[in-house]
Amino acid sequence: MHAAFVVVTVLGVLFNGAAAVTYLIGHEYPKSQADMKGIPRKYVPVLGTLLAAGTVGLAAGFVVPILGTLAASGLVLYFVGAIIAHLRVGSRNIVGGIVFLATAVAALVLGLL
Repeated sequence: MHAAFVVVTVLGVLFNGAAAVTYLIGHEYPKSQADMKGIPRKYVPVLGTLLAAGTVGLAAGFVVPILGTLAASGLVLYFVGAIIAHLRVGSRNIVGGIVFLATAVAALVLGLL
């Protein structure tokens, strides 16, 4: 079970870390996604910061397990919100959000076990 936890958590760190960098460097994709969802572009760096905090928290969870649990919980909430934001505007392009959500849920559940 520990090996599954390590693999899922490392994947979560890689996925969310890459997404955080994309948001924080000002890449066009997060900006266009914000526009599509009706979210002001000034919140894109905030969303990137939340992803970065989740990434750091997941990684820190290897040393301080409660931090990993809290980070995974926060990422679950983040991606539930992201999927809802997509559905709210009629977008059905939610596969990526579901993959990120599944990774966060798996890290949370395996971390609790």
